[in-house]
Amino acid sequence: MNARATGAGLLTAAALVLLGALPADAAEALPPAPTPEQAASAPGTLDTLSRFFARDGAVARSAAAPRVEGGSVPVRILSPDFVAGKPGAPVARVEFRASRAVSSDGQKASLWTVERAGGWQVVNIATGDDEIRYAELGGAGLVFREPQIDAWYVQKGAKVLPLDEDAVRAVGRNGTSLAAYRERVVRAYGDKLPGSAYARKGTAGGYGGSEAGAPGAPGAGPRTVTTAASSSDGGPAVTAASATAGAGAVLALLLISAAAIRRRRSTTREP
Repeated sequence: MNARATGAGLLTAAALVLLGALPADAAEALPPAPTPEQAASAPGTLDTLSRFFARDGAVARSAAAPRVEGGSVPVRILSPDFVAGKPGAPVARVEFRASRAVSSDGQKASLWTVERAGGWQVVNIATGDDEIRYAELGGAGLVFREPQIDAWYVQKGAKVLPLDEDAVRAVGRNGTSLAAYRERVVRAYGDKLPGSAYARKGTAGGYGGSEAGAPGAPGAGPRTVTTAASSSDGGPAVTAASATAGAGAVLALLLISAAAIRRRRSTTREP
């Protein structure tokens, strides 16, 4: 495993071990809605978005005027069943849905929603709109993310094609076969699946230390993520954190959203 993978804190290892660990009480401040789109555009969500977009003083909260554009998209993450070689397992599985939110000054954010008893609920707000943008780029293919290296792909039949530069570095600009891709992820993550010695040692989520999430690591950089919480006046409050690849941030967000956090990509960078 290369130095960059170690520096990234083995995000996929954390995802493979902890996917599905979604606490029932996360994001209680934003009540469930019948559909992801209704949850994303609910008044409480829009109020939280106003605070989110205003957090660094880029725009006044009263002037943020957030809006949700388009429908939600399924967000797929590399599947542990695929890595384990389970017959018929797809390369990735849906972990949450994402909707694009835009502020009056052009900032973009991704609203992550999960299905709970009674409907859909927003559990995270993250800067940028990678989830939606890559879904659009992938078209009719199956778009998914390999968290450890922050790579986005699209599966089209028996081919896995790259959607960003991280994926190009992993499988080449022309992509690879689905079988060859599985061989690659087995080598990288096959010993880190649920029930493995790696998981039993409790090391999933990264090694920590000075290397984890190092600012100088290629492709690193903070992505602001919030979780719904109650403010002193009883309304939803934005609790923003600089979410890097460090184990603590990764594990916290895995437990909240059942999805591995990705580092923010530059808003000017295109695949």
